[in-house]
Amino acid sequence: MERELTFRFAGKEDVETILFFIRELAEYEHLAGEVVATEALLREWIFEKGRAEVIFAMAEGREVGFALFFHNFSTFLGRSGLYLEDLFVLPQYRGRGYGRAILEHLAFLAAKRGCGRLEWWCLDWNQPSIDFYLSLGAEPMKDWTVYRLAGDTLQDLARRGRDAAEG
Repeated sequence: MERELTFRFAGKEDVETILFFIRELAEYEHLAGEVVATEALLREWIFEKGRAEVIFAMAEGREVGFALFFHNFSTFLGRSGLYLEDLFVLPQYRGRGYGRAILEHLAFLAAKRGCGRLEWWCLDWNQPSIDFYLSLGAEPMKDWTVYRLAGDTLQDLARRGRDAAEG
């Protein structure tokens, strides 16, 4: 890896850049149509509500990669972990070890904060990333399936919960 890589935490003034990286990642993952995030939403949820953090990998005087992450909690470990929601390095900066450096930096932050683990999801078709993660010693969670409620389904279940609570 080239040594000029540094890291910095994003601030409120970076929401445009954060959204740029989110959109670039969505394009790469063939999910661009699913991005509904706005600068206002990112400002509110990341900076005002403090629900996530963003670091930028900096080289050549600019942001060349980013990671968005937040704390989760392991009941089995009895302590927090870091959950990496997104990691993206601009295509022209790949192959320089920057993705590895970002994960190393996140591992450092997790250890410094006393976290018990660092985890993330990876799309099943993304073999280059899978191979990379395996080379780091990451272990796939083969016995687990991710489930999600979103949109109308989430709202329908929330209404049932509200109705039961008000009952």
